[in-house]
Amino acid sequence: MKRTVLTFGLISGAIVSVMMATSIWFLDGLDYRTAEVLGYTSIVLAMLVTFFGVRSYREQVTGGRLTFGRGLAVGLLITLITCSCYVVTWQVLYYGMPGLGDKMAACMVRKVKDSGASEEKVEEARRNAESLMKMYENPAVNVALTFVEPFPIGLAVSLISAAVLRKKARSPV
Repeated sequence: MKRTVLTFGLISGAIVSVMMATSIWFLDGLDYRTAEVLGYTSIVLAMLVTFFGVRSYREQVTGGRLTFGRGLAVGLLITLITCSCYVVTWQVLYYGMPGLGDKMAACMVRKVKDSGASEEKVEEARRNAESLMKMYENPAVNVALTFVEPFPIGLAVSLISAAVLRKKARSPV
């Protein structure tokens, strides 16, 4: 199981990390909505690798048999590796690129401005963005908030994969 989980977890982690690093470079030119859609789309694409990891485990390791629990375990382990790669990449980018937090905050405020909101709403968005950036200054909070971005998607893909790919052993006739 270790080999399957590591292989597919690192493939998924590489996809999400490369996509994140690439999209960060274009943050100035993107509106918040586009950046958000691009970010979550890359997470979903990376997490789809989990399905192939669970299927590979079923076919290569267990001879075509897979219980829901074992499939879920494999999927969650792949997800944990993917999320860890996501967190490490974010930490490197966030602390390695001075001003990234300010760019994120500006992007969040720009979203509200572009929606035609009142000046009060824009100011509220500015305060919320500043508050979020203060939270991100604490490395433990930064890691936790970053981890919970991709994890629910990975959990959903793991549950679906385990349910779809479960297969009982054939009984001899």
